[in-house]
Amino acid sequence: MPVVVVESPAKAKTINKYLGDDYTVLASYGHVRDLPPKDGSVDPDSDFDMKWEVGYDSRKHVKAIADALADDNELILATDPDREGEAISWHLQEALTKRKAIKKTTPVSRVVFNAITKSAITEAMEHPRQVDAPLVEAYLARRALDYLVGFNLSPVLWRKLPGAKSAGRVQSVCLRLIVEREQEIEAFDPREYWSVKAMLATPRGQEFEARLTVLAGKKLDKFDLANATAAELAVQAVHSRALSVQRVEAKPTNRSPSAPFMTSTLQQEASRKFGFGARQTMSTAQRLYEAGYITYMRTDGIDMAPEAVAAARDAIVERYGDKYIPSEPRVYKNKAKNAQEAHECIRPTDMKLDAGQLAKLEADQRKLYDLIWKRTLASQMAGAKLERTTVDIGSEDEQVMLRSTGQVVVFDGFMKVYTEGRDDVDDEDEKRLPQIAEGDATKLVNAGLETDFAKGEKSDSKITAPAVEGMRRNAGAILTDDGAVLGQQHFTQPPPRFTEATLVKRMEELGIGRPSTYASIVTTIQDREYVRKEKNRLIPEDKGRIVTVFLTNYFRKYVGYDFTAGLEAELDDVSAGDRDYKEVLRQFWKDFSAAIGETSELRISEVLDTLDDVLAPTLYPPREDGSDPRTCPLCGEGKLHLKTSKSGGFVGCGNYPECRYTRPIGGEGDASGDRVLGMDGEDEISLRSGRFGPYVQRGEVTEDNKKPPRASLPKTWAPDAMTLEKALMLLSLPREIGPHPEDGEMVESSIGRYGPYVKHGRVYANIPDVDEVFTIGMNRAVEVLAQKAAKTGRGAAAKPLKELGEHPDEGGPVNVMEGRYGPYVKWAKINATIPKDVEPADVTMEQAVQWIAEKAAKKGGRKKAAKKPAAKKTTAKKAPAKKKPAAKKKTKDDSDN
Repeated sequence: MPVVVVESPAKAKTINKYLGDDYTVLASYGHVRDLPPKDGSVDPDSDFDMKWEVGYDSRKHVKAIADALADDNELILATDPDREGEAISWHLQEALTKRKAIKKTTPVSRVVFNAITKSAITEAMEHPRQVDAPLVEAYLARRALDYLVGFNLSPVLWRKLPGAKSAGRVQSVCLRLIVEREQEIEAFDPREYWSVKAMLATPRGQEFEARLTVLAGKKLDKFDLANATAAELAVQAVHSRALSVQRVEAKPTNRSPSAPFMTSTLQQEASRKFGFGARQTMSTAQRLYEAGYITYMRTDGIDMAPEAVAAARDAIVERYGDKYIPSEPRVYKNKAKNAQEAHECIRPTDMKLDAGQLAKLEADQRKLYDLIWKRTLASQMAGAKLERTTVDIGSEDEQVMLRSTGQVVVFDGFMKVYTEGRDDVDDEDEKRLPQIAEGDATKLVNAGLETDFAKGEKSDSKITAPAVEGMRRNAGAILTDDGAVLGQQHFTQPPPRFTEATLVKRMEELGIGRPSTYASIVTTIQDREYVRKEKNRLIPEDKGRIVTVFLTNYFRKYVGYDFTAGLEAELDDVSAGDRDYKEVLRQFWKDFSAAIGETSELRISEVLDTLDDVLAPTLYPPREDGSDPRTCPLCGEGKLHLKTSKSGGFVGCGNYPECRYTRPIGGEGDASGDRVLGMDGEDEISLRSGRFGPYVQRGEVTEDNKKPPRASLPKTWAPDAMTLEKALMLLSLPREIGPHPEDGEMVESSIGRYGPYVKHGRVYANIPDVDEVFTIGMNRAVEVLAQKAAKTGRGAAAKPLKELGEHPDEGGPVNVMEGRYGPYVKWAKINATIPKDVEPADVTMEQAVQWIAEKAAKKGGRKKAAKKPAAKKTTAKKAPAKKKPAAKKKTKDDSDN
């Protein structure tokens, strides 16, 4: 029977169910070969010859496939339907041919299916083909490029930038996007502007909100109300006029559904709606695919198979009725440049199966399936019909005009099932407006603007306008006394930091990377500690900034957006069979190797000087007092300069070691960095920054003093408040309080991993305040230690809750005790838990004896079970040497095959 090879055991299990006993289905467990991480794995001097090696973990899987082919001389390669899947099939065919498991007479074919369903698999088996050579060549080119960049560029980073970990062809470009966005944010100069809004009521008492759009007969632009004075006059102008509805305009609008998911849009939407990272989304989708619930999840395609479109339309009619489907099926144009890789969209394999019918799925899988199912159905539903209404309210002379907008959903269409999330939500136009007509008089009312006023945007600007009767002022807000008209201060906002979703979207727009690589790229830059994620936003670390600035200065071409996108386009041409992949590699290597050679002679000091100049606007922003921003704020003499360390880059004083001032790259600092606090005799006491936070140190590291005394700062102690006195207090710990009054053993206080504590023998007791470590007396220490000893059972023996007497059969006291996990009965070394429905005070001797006997039986059973393996082990050792182990090994191998 033919041997079918897929990538994962889960997929193999599902496919085996559909193919039956006529096929042997095995898993390759992913890539079976890779380039060894050593020099020469790709050899440019030998026409880019690539030396592949079967991974240690993969050898047993390749052997299993080879052994199966010894009995069944036909191989069907059924790996995933993308470039990576094609590459795995090629690797398998090459590795098995090398092992001579594939002979000249062995039929080898390749089948692909976009979904793991019986119909898809049966259809695929009826249309086998050979491994797609152009797709494999595109993979080889991509893999060779990644190796050449990573293996040649990363060592340059290690030598020139201590602490840098790696560089990558796409990884470094992705990092550049994040760093440049952060630089935009830091360079952003906010501009002040004000807005005015009023709360109005219709003649029927229905309230709505409107914003000022015309003042003194002139249409207001965003920055026309530039300060508090202008805003106050505008508020007064609105408040002093009679207002009525001047115009009401209602326009019908249509909204069409979004296309079904491809890889990048699925990652973006899962991030918006669930906060999933790219890796989490892909691993969850992988499990859904392998279980047969969705189609293949790595795709650039947004089109659907005709039978899937028909199934979706049938499901829509069945659930929502005929009016929810358009007269003709919706067709979405594929965005993929390379038609060979333009697979079907990500969709459910069974359109009638919703998430509620998949109870056995894990929570994350159910969420993602529900998202895919809804998006797929919505993509084939009728458009939504809305009515957008604009109402202009103003004075008779039209010197003052306000506008309110809203919309009404006339027919929900696809919105009944799904609406796409947005990264920046502005719901001003989403609100509903009350019934209103031209000529209606409106009146100002207080209905909620008080809340906006109270929480207003905080600002240091002071309102200097002349007092206007009937107004109140707050930081950044002005409110009329009746609470009906509000002026609010705003500032323009910098561009937002990237989320994983918006970063993937931007990479897709620039043509950088491919769907199969987005998740690993975003994960890698976080694993390398170049970027951290806070509140779902990506923030560059100092290490990531330094690496990016270095690469943009010395390898600018290779982290260029256009160059990287152009290289991706060339790889697409290779996979389409329109370009020779070796020629792509030759053109790239010619210039890249020259750039590597140019940097090899650079000294670290030269590199730092260059980076210091490039980063100067960020590192040394102007100071308010007009002083030189490069002058050290601590010693006032040294000049600040960019430095590097294993933890990344930082700014430090040029007078080191006399001045130990340091601060992070991001922005001006204060005197909280590394510095000398003073002298204690001949020892210098200094404050330093370490891997685990700030600490104080006595003296320097020397040959004779390799580990000078150190003490970490407590979390509640700010580095900028550190003094010599405080440092000496920390370095003096542990502090001896005195001998314990009961046994004379020394009682100490100190600060440990879990905070401040006192110690007596083996008993440690936490104390609430760090400062108390240096002041606590004996009476207080003994009290705290006694309380801890009573809780843990150390020191004085715990008192029973109830004494039941001597055990009737075995003798010895039986007592009811209070334990950490509830009350229990104790006899000898046996502790038996008291059932929750029994009060400790009501426990009788008969009950206690029964519980003790049950617990003793359980303990005995475990002991006996533990002895059995030991007996077998001893017997095995007495057997003839190596005879039995050899027999066992052979049996195991036979059973695996």
